[in-house]
Amino acid sequence: MALARTYSVALVGVHGHLIEVEADIASGLPATILVGLPDTALREARDRIRAAIVNSGETWPNSKITVGLSPATLPKRGSGFDVAIAVAVLAAAEAVPPSALAGKLFVAELGLDGRLRPVPGVLPAVLAAEDGFDTVVVAAPNVAEAALVPGVRVVGASNLTEVIIWLRGGPPPALPPLPDPHRDPPQNQQRQPLAMARKLDLAEVLGQSEARLAAEICAAGGHNLSLLGPPGAGKTMLAERLPTILPALDTAAALEVTSIHSVAGQLPAGSGLVTVPPFCAPHHTSSMAAIVGGGSGVVRPGAASLAHLGILFLDEAPEFHRDVLDALRQPLESGQVVIARSGAQAVFPARFTLVLASNPCPCAKANGTGKAACSCSPAARRRYLARLSGPLLDRVDVKVRLQPVSRRDMLYDRKFAESSAVVAQRVAAARERCAARLADTPWRVNAEVPGTALRRAYPPKPGSLASLDHAMEFGQVSARGADKIIRVAWTLADLADQAQPGPDQVNLAIALWLGVA
Repeated sequence: MALARTYSVALVGVHGHLIEVEADIASGLPATILVGLPDTALREARDRIRAAIVNSGETWPNSKITVGLSPATLPKRGSGFDVAIAVAVLAAAEAVPPSALAGKLFVAELGLDGRLRPVPGVLPAVLAAEDGFDTVVVAAPNVAEAALVPGVRVVGASNLTEVIIWLRGGPPPALPPLPDPHRDPPQNQQRQPLAMARKLDLAEVLGQSEARLAAEICAAGGHNLSLLGPPGAGKTMLAERLPTILPALDTAAALEVTSIHSVAGQLPAGSGLVTVPPFCAPHHTSSMAAIVGGGSGVVRPGAASLAHLGILFLDEAPEFHRDVLDALRQPLESGQVVIARSGAQAVFPARFTLVLASNPCPCAKANGTGKAACSCSPAARRRYLARLSGPLLDRVDVKVRLQPVSRRDMLYDRKFAESSAVVAQRVAAARERCAARLADTPWRVNAEVPGTALRRAYPPKPGSLASLDHAMEFGQVSARGADKIIRVAWTLADLADQAQPGPDQVNLAIALWLGVA
């Protein structure tokens, strides 16, 4: 009888859990038993691992083999346990020294020929291994991603033979040098949003000065934005250029965003940290699982989580299924998506800036005249816009109504339209003022400050809320809306370099919330 153990990682959401892999070889009829709540892909690992070991020139034990995955109550999914199981079986058969497995973590899939194949979620898996493990073994294409975690030695192998030779005291697998995340930014920033890749600029949105101001406010404070206007007014143009005025992610935020994209399997091989705010624009036919996350087997993050700390743009918002739109109400408040399953519960971060773009009516000719005039009845218009529920719009901080733009308006606005670089400087300065004010709190931007803290620790100037009280008395603003108005007022004060918002900032915030600015 022989027993050996090694370790791997199981992912639940974006959080990694250490899994102890034990292999026991005992006398009895030849068989391989896998216990510990494995899924279908993991159950199939028995034949895959046996073929990989034999094709690597090693001998498969002709005995009863029991492989246990602990903790046994945690469901295990995926093929990332293959190498850990193979090494544990070889150590139990004394083909490799069991002592060589100490302090090592194995996360990779095996091919039938013994090749190591990459798996999604390596970054959060390595983050879970920071305590107690000094070495992580991954497939060669996952090395750059695993190396993003400081203080952990990453060993990348192309096949199982290289791992066995190394565990027997031989040289580690030879790989090309890794890119330095600080000295080689182009390699680490290849996942750029559409605005960066196409060199878009905010100055191209001509004739919509109010909409450009609203975009600047939302970028500075992390506020949600609703754009209502006819086709061609610039709604999509403005939303696509919003990432160009957002500041880059700091290291902690970049690790968080990169972990989400890693779990979703959307990090290309060799890429580094996602340092630019993500921009997600799902089609209006997307399902609820595609937007908020889910799946019948492995739970994957949806567009709401992929847009974490970035922009979630819903173009033609009334065309989305209403239940899909309403599913965003909870993450807009909590900043996370909680997906419950019978075996486990997955939590994905989802602190995004929501941008909605809508036409005023189904025919989109509400501002037309003559033969081009709108043919929709008032009831049809109401039904169309009612697809955006009141509770959802109540969570939108800034609402802007765009008007059709003439050639004269565009020519006149050229002298006033500012480039993204100029606006981004003001946004960065406003965020620095906000960060200094919120330095000892868990919040980053004004949109994240809860209402209780707004009223107690960050009140506006005395007498500034008279107009807000008046609007609440007449039922124009809800209690949630009042908190959002104060948050926007603080962002306006940060942009104006004022210590506290005054009546002017509060009045403008009310107009933006009501959509009458």
